[in-house]
Amino acid sequence: MRNILIIGAGRSAASLIRYLLDKSNEEALFITIGDLSIQAAQKFTANHPNARGVLLDVFNESQRKEAVQNSDLVISMLPARFHFEVAQDCLEFGKHLVTASYVSDEMQSLNSKAKAKGLVFMNEIGLDPGLDHMSAMKIIDRIRENGGKIILFESFTGGLIAPESDNNLWNYKFTWNPRNVVLAGQGGSAEFIQEGKYKYIPYHRLFRRTEFIEVDGHGKFEVYANRNSLKYQSIYKLDDVLTLYRGTIRRVGFSRSWNMFVQLGMTDDSYNIPDSENLSYRDFINLFLPYSPTDSVALKLRHTLKIDQDDLMWDKLLDLDIFNNEKKIGISNATPAQALQQILMDKWTLDEDDKDMIVMYHKIGYDLGGKQYQIDSSMVAIGDDQTYTAMAKTVGLPVAIAAIKILNKDITTPGVQIPLSKEVYDPILEELENFGIEFNEVETPYLGYNPDNVSG
Repeated sequence: MRNILIIGAGRSAASLIRYLLDKSNEEALFITIGDLSIQAAQKFTANHPNARGVLLDVFNESQRKEAVQNSDLVISMLPARFHFEVAQDCLEFGKHLVTASYVSDEMQSLNSKAKAKGLVFMNEIGLDPGLDHMSAMKIIDRIRENGGKIILFESFTGGLIAPESDNNLWNYKFTWNPRNVVLAGQGGSAEFIQEGKYKYIPYHRLFRRTEFIEVDGHGKFEVYANRNSLKYQSIYKLDDVLTLYRGTIRRVGFSRSWNMFVQLGMTDDSYNIPDSENLSYRDFINLFLPYSPTDSVALKLRHTLKIDQDDLMWDKLLDLDIFNNEKKIGISNATPAQALQQILMDKWTLDEDDKDMIVMYHKIGYDLGGKQYQIDSSMVAIGDDQTYTAMAKTVGLPVAIAAIKILNKDITTPGVQIPLSKEVYDPILEELENFGIEFNEVETPYLGYNPDNVSG
């Protein structure tokens, strides 16, 4: 038996574990799932003969090293900041490593040592990053092999609520880490290239500078820019590209609504609110509004935001029950962002029968023999239930498939890497189609940038 150690048994690990268990007899695998919670570690094993869940504290060095030493390959589903210690253990004991996280500078520093030992340290092989890399590079490589030159690259991903579960005015629920949603776009301006011009969007304008996309069979969505698209210029070797833009997908109207919180300052995570645990939802809202001896909190909010009571924006705020004077924030020393997250989780937490949806979309323009073309490539995945969500499938399955390909020596290039080569993306994308994760491509003449698509 070949031993795979999975560290971290959070929500994104569900489909990863199920895939490996389903393959365990065929591939001669034994799966050890380690987590700080023994209940979480054992949750997905269901007494399977080829798996066990164990208590594993990554800060317990001897416990961690023993677990890594007894494996043939390690899958780290931990938060990115904890991968480095695991990676050092993998180097020490000569074990391959797979993560779904961005390559940190610390991880990259291990590249030469991993190469010297013939170890594959595969990173960024989840959804985004991961599926975005593989699906985009498959198209880019094909165009280049045929003699084409890439002139436009746009790529967008969104974790959304499935249409059958979309039952609130915001057309949104939390399908992944709520904190990341609340803090999205902070920490610097969004940077990208559009028609050969460098563009910058500061955070306070981010959610009013949106564009629209059409996904075949699923209608119109809006996108807002990710923080830094420019790093993909070197990653994808797009040095001469005229447009390079990556962003996040939402239902139309979400960004304009979210911008209300941004303008009020409710997404700020830089300071703590005194006595926040005792603040009612209405008290919290009132923190950001001017004093008035006569006007209600609701009236002050409408005046501040310049919205009327028959405006859909107002209905969306009422839908969140933000003027409730009985419900408490309940978090001591909360930042505004943490308090806002608490309020939103009341309304945006998935119901028992809800399903999530992942949407990924690439628009790639290229020149071939003096003529210009555009490829629109899209993928939509719907979750099965609360456990085997679309997010869990699109994050976990690429990780699991890569792990087996590495053990079987189908992926052999050593070193710290991300899935940009055919050796990696061809077999993984092909197998993902068996799980309904497939990209639909439409090719048309490229008509250039359309400024009418810009909504703000």
